[in-house]
Amino acid sequence: MLRRFLPVILVAATAGCSTLGDAFDAVNPFSSSAPKMAPLKPLTVSAEVRTAWNLSIAKAAEYALVPAVVGDVVYVAAHDGTIARIEDGRKVWQINAATNLSGGVGADARMVVVGTRSGEVLAFSSADGRPLWQARVSSEVLAAPAVGDDGVAVRSGDNRLALLSALDGTRKWVYQRSTPALSIRSTAAPVFADRYLFAGFPGGKVVALSLANGAPVWEGAVAQPKGATEVDRAADVVAAPVVDGRQICAVAFQGRVACFDMGQGGAMVWSRDLSSANGLALDGRYLFVTDDKGAVHALDRLSGSSLWKQAALHNRKVSAPAVKRGLVAVADGEGVVHFLSREDGSFVARKTTDGTPVRAAVQSIGAGFLVQTSGGSISKFEAQ
Repeated sequence: MLRRFLPVILVAATAGCSTLGDAFDAVNPFSSSAPKMAPLKPLTVSAEVRTAWNLSIAKAAEYALVPAVVGDVVYVAAHDGTIARIEDGRKVWQINAATNLSGGVGADARMVVVGTRSGEVLAFSSADGRPLWQARVSSEVLAAPAVGDDGVAVRSGDNRLALLSALDGTRKWVYQRSTPALSIRSTAAPVFADRYLFAGFPGGKVVALSLANGAPVWEGAVAQPKGATEVDRAADVVAAPVVDGRQICAVAFQGRVACFDMGQGGAMVWSRDLSSANGLALDGRYLFVTDDKGAVHALDRLSGSSLWKQAALHNRKVSAPAVKRGLVAVADGEGVVHFLSREDGSFVARKTTDGTPVRAAVQSIGAGFLVQTSGGSISKFEAQ
């Protein structure tokens, strides 16, 4: 019953749910009965965006294999096990992990980490791609592992979080919480910040975990499940939270976007109704979020008040946003990259890729943006 080719998937914790088909069509933009994409209107280009480089890797298929950016170095992966290090548009090394990949990429200056559907976690040297260690978690890995000074954090498909030793992959601790009967399959990576590991969970919660032992230090309610059916009550945080200074913000599907003050024990600063399974981005003044209909919103990060909304990408399967140099970049289900003015949300430029969906979030890199398509195209775009 569960359909595989989805960026957002409802997962039943109990069997015999005869209404899941209708629920899938409601949240699955790749369903045959999904609404048609809004056509793209002609654009008057008002910002110069150039393609700095473009190359190809094997296909990501239906997986959101997010590239990792470490300084000016890019690490990418494909479903067939291909992993590569890219510098200035050139492959420095390329290896094959000899197994299909479903989650990645996490990286720092020391290692590159990916995951598989069978729960394997594989670490390789950032310098030359040689294998470092292999570990196993409780179920499939769909999210990119987070690599930090305190270890490698891995989220598995059963919503458990494991912190592994960066030295050899041994388990330091595992955090597990109860999940509702129906939840959305998450590809959101956990986030290291300050003394904590942050992650969003089913039921609309974002949780701060102690790096020492995995104990929850505080949790914030991004959304409260409500409704008569389990589908209606699926209010899950399935995009990675974003952190800047003391502020952490998260968004929930069928819920709200909310920001919390880490310096005040996770006290909520503001919240507003807005549903998203895609993600959000922060800069010095604004919070940007793509909602579940494809509209891109700019909110005041201090108050949550609406600054602008760009709704012309309705049902185009729009990615999470990234912001750089006065531009907000999103990509869509036809591999088109849209550049919006940070100040008013107007379209200022557009670039095409290989025509396949962009399921991984757009990444900021240097003075530009990094986009990986499901068809295996990797492109860096720079604003002039």
